[in-house]
Amino acid sequence: MTTPLSPAAQAVLDAVAAALERGYSGPAAYDIAAAALRAAADQVVPDEPDYMRAAVPSTDWWDKHDSIRSELLAIANELDPTP
Repeated sequence: MTTPLSPAAQAVLDAVAAALERGYSGPAAYDIAAAALRAAADQVVPDEPDYMRAAVPSTDWWDKHDSIRSELLAIANELDPTP
């Protein structure tokens, strides 16, 4: 990767590299970190269907939900833009 990572993406990548110790650095660590973040986004703030959004009419709640999901996925896309 040629562009510098954001502090959040670098922290995730560093954690993955430390957990894997040696042998899995570079592209493999980026892929693993991105996959972990995408899985976290799906678990913490899933992409809800329209009928669920209708059940909770608070747009403030959904705006926050969408913002958190977007931020997690942006970090994942920074690490691996082709999921």
